[in-house]
Amino acid sequence: MDSRQLRAFVALAEDLHFARTADRLDIAQSVLSDNIKKLESDLGVRLLNRNKRSAVSLTDAGAVFLQEATLAIRQLERAEAVGRLAARGEVGNLSLGYVGSAVSTGVLPTLLKAYRRGHAQVEMNINLMETPRQLEGLHDGRLDIGLLRSRSQYPDGVAATVLMREQLMIAVADGHELASSSTIKACQLRDEAFIVPQFSESEGFAENLSSLGRCGGFDAVPRHRVADFITALSMAAAGYGVVLVPQSMKSLAPPDVVFRSIQDYDDEVELALAYRTREAAPSVKEFIKTAVTQFDRTP
Repeated sequence: MDSRQLRAFVALAEDLHFARTADRLDIAQSVLSDNIKKLESDLGVRLLNRNKRSAVSLTDAGAVFLQEATLAIRQLERAEAVGRLAARGEVGNLSLGYVGSAVSTGVLPTLLKAYRRGHAQVEMNINLMETPRQLEGLHDGRLDIGLLRSRSQYPDGVAATVLMREQLMIAVADGHELASSSTIKACQLRDEAFIVPQFSESEGFAENLSSLGRCGGFDAVPRHRVADFITALSMAAAGYGVVLVPQSMKSLAPPDVVFRSIQDYDDEVELALAYRTREAAPSVKEFIKTAVTQFDRTP
């Protein structure tokens, strides 16, 4: 039994006339007759009453089979439609990781909105996670897309495109003496206690902090290591120290924290889209295409 036999039977059951059905299906009447005979042979039952003196009619078995054949064709048509959507990346599953600044910069919500316009049936699994965990997930296949802090090197099989660059600033409690100046110099941070989001890696904001220390002529060592910027900003608000942060973190900071530019320090941090270089899933490829179209600012 194949789909052609089912479609031929359902069409004939609607018309109850071999010639009209053959014309509608654009096939020879003999081909239609052969399809019906083959279907009856496969099922081991007669589906149609046919003789020269009366019109074609369904047998009792044919009437029962018609209901199931109609449902089967509908399901087949749905499967074909879903297959075409999947080939265009319009259905499927996508697992995405992101760092907090993907939210504070507006990249994540803007990208999700743009992607959903043409891919509303793609099931999204979205998780907040630090950059190292995202890179591990991309490498071992648990993650399809990463919105993360760019790195000088990526694991084998993983590539990235920079979507956004941000200036780094110092966040301090509004009662801190540095809060009274609109801008500061790196050397003014010599004796400060630095709060740093760091995830047991050589790259990241600890590296940016070392660069800041070199600009100010001192050794900048983290006093407090925390899991994320929200924790760091909360500690800064309570007076535990200062935080070197991307400027977009202003939108997530407690009200009693202020941000100050550093005159002689121009380091920037990059937010990147990371993905597997041999990605095959159309839905993932479409997400990458959407992100590059929306945000790619590389020269």
